[in-house]
Amino acid sequence: MKYLISLFIVLLFTASAVAQQDAVFGKWKTIDDETGEAKSIVEIYKKGDKVYGKIIDILNPQDRDKLCIYCEGEDYNKPVLGLDIIKNLERDDDEYTGGTVFDPEKGKTYKAKIWIENDNPDKLYLRGYIAFLYRTQEWIRVK
Repeated sequence: MKYLISLFIVLLFTASAVAQQDAVFGKWKTIDDETGEAKSIVEIYKKGDKVYGKIIDILNPQDRDKLCIYCEGEDYNKPVLGLDIIKNLERDDDEYTGGTVFDPEKGKTYKAKIWIENDNPDKLYLRGYIAFLYRTQEWIRVK
C-alpha cells in the first residue's frame, strides 16, 4: 500500500512538472516593460526540438502594416505581423533558454529565456539580455 501511495505521489509531481513546461505554449499578450502598454499577441509554439514565438496580431491598428526595416536577411522589409521574434529556445529545467528574441521596434536581437512561475500560469516572463544587462517583460495569457 505504501508503494502505491509513493508511486501516486511521484506520478502526480511528474505530471505537474510536464504541464508546467508545456504551459509556455499558446497565445500571449505582450506588455511593453517601459510603457506598460499592450503591444501585440505572440503565439509561442514548438517546431522540432526548438521553441519559437510569432507575432500573430498587432493591437494598434496604425501599426499593423509596418514592415521590418531593422530585420536582416530574408525577413528584411517583410511585415512585422507574422514575424518570428523568438527563435531557437530549448527547454532547460523549468525555463526555455539558448535562443534569441528580436525587438522589431528597436532593431536589436538579444539572448532570451522564458519561464512561468508556479504561482501564476497565466503570466509568462521573457528576459532579453546582453552580457549582464537585461530587460524582463511580463506577458499575459490570451484565453
